[in-house]
Amino acid sequence: MIQVKVKCFSQVQYALGVNELSLELEPGTTSAELEELVRNTAQGKLDGVILRIAVNQKYVPVEIELKDGDEIAFIPPVQGG
Repeated sequence: MIQVKVKCFSQVQYALGVNELSLELEPGTTSAELEELVRNTAQGKLDGVILRIAVNQKYVPVEIELKDGDEIAFIPPVQGG
């Protein structure tokens, strides 16, 4: 198993009710699989929300395999007025 930390911002934090998660995942889990897990946990509250993914404080433009100790952030689009 690998251990990762998930940082939750804005709509993700609202949908999950926490600002950080610590998760144990199977080795070989990808960023896309983790996003699917987070979306399922949010029970529809993130449907239609486009999320950018950062791993270890760097945006990842493609699906990558996660490693033990990674810090993942799901960042929704910036909103303002």
